[in-house]
Amino acid sequence: MKTLIKGLAIAATMTATSASAGGVIKFGHDNKTDPFENPAHACTAVFSNIVTADTNGSVSVEVFGSNQLGSAAEHVQQVRDGIIQATLTSTGALASYYPRIDVLNLPFAFNGNASTYEVFDGDFGKELAADIEVELGDVVVLGFPDTGGFFAVTNSKHAIADLKDFEGIRIRTMTLPSHQKIMQSLGAEAYPLSWGEVYSGLQTGVIDGQMNPVPIISFANFAEVQKHMTLTNHLFSPYTFMINRAFYEGLSDSERATIHTAAENCVAASRGLSRIIEASDRGLAGLMDKIEVTALSAEQRAAMAGAAQPAFESHVAENMDARAGELLAKFKAEVSAANAASYLD
Repeated sequence: MKTLIKGLAIAATMTATSASAGGVIKFGHDNKTDPFENPAHACTAVFSNIVTADTNGSVSVEVFGSNQLGSAAEHVQQVRDGIIQATLTSTGALASYYPRIDVLNLPFAFNGNASTYEVFDGDFGKELAADIEVELGDVVVLGFPDTGGFFAVTNSKHAIADLKDFEGIRIRTMTLPSHQKIMQSLGAEAYPLSWGEVYSGLQTGVIDGQMNPVPIISFANFAEVQKHMTLTNHLFSPYTFMINRAFYEGLSDSERATIHTAAENCVAASRGLSRIIEASDRGLAGLMDKIEVTALSAEQRAAMAGAAQPAFESHVAENMDARAGELLAKFKAEVSAANAASYLD
């Protein structure tokens, strides 16, 4: 009887603990805090709303955008340390903690946005998330939100439509070696530069051009200091949405289920807003009145892919581990299948 009573007491304690689980998710990111202007903040706003409402306030979310709590790389460490509970991190910021994220920078991989959704929501996305969790140990990956879409290249010299047009153009890249390899393989001069220095670098001529998704090019007012933009669509780099593992595991089952539902909606919001911005006067439609826009033909894009993809794959083989090679092979296979699929199939 004593054993039974003791067991019931433990069960009651566990139930009480589960019922009282919850807390505050401090969510840091490095973007503008306007859900109508920025895919990252749209994502966090939707996540916050669903979590707070569907848990009846047992879990709440406090969002700190615009680098209020530090840089994107610092946000990753803060999540790992439990100082904050969640972040959206770019591939560049995550690379110092998880170098294999660089496999996502396979250039000219996707043929459209629908393919990116298929890959990152499918088996490859699940395998990538699991690998990040194993390597870091202290985070849970909840999804891969959109950062704004495919990368375009802008410059102040002349229109870029063929490989030869890259020659002599100094293009700003992130500090990722793969980004530098890609630009060099196309014939440009790669110039790593911190984000805060890009506008002034373009303005003073330290750099001739840069590469970013169209909404970022618009919001950063690069059309003021750039004359030409090419819709290369050569890179697609999603955010990685991660949450502190100890916090996550301390939630009740129902709260964790809500977290996952909210994360899925967060990803959808980031994608929807990205597509809207691209098509609005805050994106490509607005930029076309301020900057010369060049779209590539299938043949021009294939020629660029033929130059950039072998260089990138050599970089991975020479500088990354065998597991990165396995992930890259999986990524290529999933991308190929997604590109071949039709939305109506």
